[in-house]
Amino acid sequence: MDFRITGLPAAKFAHLAGLPEQRLGELGIRRTRITAPHSAPDRISLRDADPGETVLLLNYEHQPADSPYRSRHAIYVIEGEQRTFDAVNEVPDVMRRRLLSLRAFDAQGTMVDADVVDGREVEPLIEKLLAHPQAAYVHAHYAKRGCYAARIERA
Repeated sequence: MDFRITGLPAAKFAHLAGLPEQRLGELGIRRTRITAPHSAPDRISLRDADPGETVLLLNYEHQPADSPYRSRHAIYVIEGEQRTFDAVNEVPDVMRRRLLSLRAFDAQGTMVDADVVDGREVEPLIEKLLAHPQAAYVHAHYAKRGCYAARIERA
């Protein structure tokens, strides 16, 4: 089964680039310069921020459904990132290198199935979850910290 993975739309975060620290603080956002590789997975481009890049740590509502599964959590976005990841049958390296929790939701935002998988072996679980008759989409989360990673749909 073909699948499509998408990052968050870059346009949703463009207005945050370059804001003064005081304004970011008022919005509950922290700016951080990355010093270690593979320490800040960007949710727009679905790549790890490189050392020297600046990321914004913010709270994001990734599951806005009016259901008990409505959810928000901390995410990183690379400040000023303009390239939204959108690919069919391609798992980005940022997901391959991490333990993932995949959660399948129906059209009303109710979880219908879920499991945990090593990112290097994610395709069979994606196929299994998208084959669920009620599954409308899948959310991938980085399992260790529980943070939203990306959306997965049938292609």
